[in-house]
Amino acid sequence: MILLILIIILALSYDFINGFHDTANAIATAVSTKALTLKRAIIMAACMNFLGAIVSTGVAETIAKDIVDLDKISNGSIVMIVALIAAILWNLMTWYFGIPSSSSHALIGSLAGAAFSDVGIHAIKYKGFVKVVSSLIISPILALSVGFIMFTLIKVIFKKANAVKANRGFRRVQVLTAALQAFSHGTNDAQKSMGIITMALVSYGYQTHATIPHWVQLLCALAMALGTSIGGSRIIKTVGTQIMKLKPVNAVAADLSSVLIIQIATKFGLPVSTTHVVSCSIMGVGASQRVKGVNWSTAQKMVSAWFTTIPITFLLSAAICALFKLFL
Repeated sequence: MILLILIIILALSYDFINGFHDTANAIATAVSTKALTLKRAIIMAACMNFLGAIVSTGVAETIAKDIVDLDKISNGSIVMIVALIAAILWNLMTWYFGIPSSSSHALIGSLAGAAFSDVGIHAIKYKGFVKVVSSLIISPILALSVGFIMFTLIKVIFKKANAVKANRGFRRVQVLTAALQAFSHGTNDAQKSMGIITMALVSYGYQTHATIPHWVQLLCALAMALGTSIGGSRIIKTVGTQIMKLKPVNAVAADLSSVLIIQIATKFGLPVSTTHVVSCSIMGVGASQRVKGVNWSTAQKMVSAWFTTIPITFLLSAAICALFKLFL
């Protein structure tokens, strides 16, 4: 019971950190264009994150069932505790340095690394793991493409519009698209810790299936909403200002592209990285406007962080798990 409570506390802590780590992705565009003040954007994002987190469980069930095989893990408690510790450490480090890395990548890499360290490669469900990693890799590419197409369409539709009036109108619309962005973040990102808690409940025999209990949904939604209320100004600066100089029209196109990708992934129960999707949507919009308008050096640093997160958290988690087993 003590270990189960520890896992739940760590999972909620991960969700809390995910809230302020990834808040920036939902509201960076709205804050950078001054469509919303930082305080109002954070309050709005916290509320919409909470709503998103309680309406969907498909991604949580994927995390609970498709990545590691609990029946083949000899130290299930240690694996889950270590995975959460490693993911939290990585999230805190990247948040501190303002690097918009993926909380999803961190958790999945950590979970696989701890399971591998415990009993070896056969503890990882190859088919499910590949499906999850594929969705994490493909979604940013799709976001880049959709962002490019979305802004191209907006340029065609509003070609003859008065620039000043159009800008004012898009700034108002941006409040809605930022809210949709935060809602989408809740429907996908909050699910990951729900999946871990459900894995623990199944492992300890408190339930026999991977269906997410309502109380788990509520706790995770509250944890993410509280974390979101803290904000993430470091990452807002990177996402909202250092990829490209955003105008309200760019921001609306990027937000709509991100929402589309995340909602499709959530519909199929696939975890995606809000960080990756939002950043790549902005890059796609920027490339559609003017390729040289995108700060590709910042984009390169982001992509480097994206590709290294799973390997680093895998190794970190495996090392921590080995230490736990050595001293326990």
